[in-house]
Amino acid sequence: MIVKANPAGILGTGHYVPDKIVTNADLEKMVETSDEWIQSRTGIRERHIAPDGINTSDMCTIAARQALEMAHTKPEEVDMIIVCTLTPDTTIPSTACIVQKNLGAVHAAVFDLYAACSGFVYGAITASQYIESGMCKRVLVIGAEILSRFMDFTDRNTCVLFGDGAGAAVLGPVEQGYGILGADMGADGNGGKYLHIPSSGVAILPTDEARAKHLTYIKMDGKEVYKFAVRVMGRTAEKALERAGLTHEDIDLLVPHQANIRIIQSAAKRLHLPMEKVFVNIDKYANTSGASIPIALDEANHQGCMKRGDIIVLAGFGAGLTWAGLVMKWY
Repeated sequence: MIVKANPAGILGTGHYVPDKIVTNADLEKMVETSDEWIQSRTGIRERHIAPDGINTSDMCTIAARQALEMAHTKPEEVDMIIVCTLTPDTTIPSTACIVQKNLGAVHAAVFDLYAACSGFVYGAITASQYIESGMCKRVLVIGAEILSRFMDFTDRNTCVLFGDGAGAAVLGPVEQGYGILGADMGADGNGGKYLHIPSSGVAILPTDEARAKHLTYIKMDGKEVYKFAVRVMGRTAEKALERAGLTHEDIDLLVPHQANIRIIQSAAKRLHLPMEKVFVNIDKYANTSGASIPIALDEANHQGCMKRGDIIVLAGFGAGLTWAGLVMKWY
């Protein structure tokens, strides 16, 4: 058993998705595609879309309140808030600052973390370091996205893939032997060109000309991203398991990034896991990027898929290109 002075684990989870649902049939009316084509290649049936007036911070706040309630933690007891998003309300202030204000978490240090779909796992690993060092006792980690506002609904290769939502978790000290046992994260910046939004910063400002050229929308080389994902998602889980002193035989549940059912199946195969040990909800939500894993984790939690002592593996990949894996003994 790995002994840590202040082992960190998840004490509570929560999630929120907007009420509006866009089905594959709805998309058939907007772009040249079909329900059969989308489902057979991605596993997606529908996705939730945030209406005007709802921002990323609003979804974060709802998910966070649920997680805090489950963790029996008051907002003023939170020492840190990490919001993992690539769709912030604003660059200044950070979305984490807005969430702090909404919650009344007056004692929390806050920051946004940009690692795209790997963001929540990056955030949970980061939070664990503050807890294990003794600097923090309660860290709120939130993954949230409104990707619909960066989608080109004339591009059938991308508009069918993404959805909006938020998921949250409260991390804190747990009993020895529980919590996060091993982790892995990394990146390959050479692959940044395969999944990006050209006009999303200072390199190309989001001017009228940029919008007219569709440069403010998500651009993706699907084949290259798929090859990367198949290569790294199972591998990052294996590295996290190795660092925890465990093997694939110890896994009780894999909660992967929900981007494509074929990628999820590939990771399960590499880890020698039957799909019964893999939590899948991509059919309902599509790819919600940084919100994907925490939404799935909260659903798995509420559905009773995890019990105390179970070995849970989180694994994801994302734009950057990034990857991250985490192994924990459920508390």
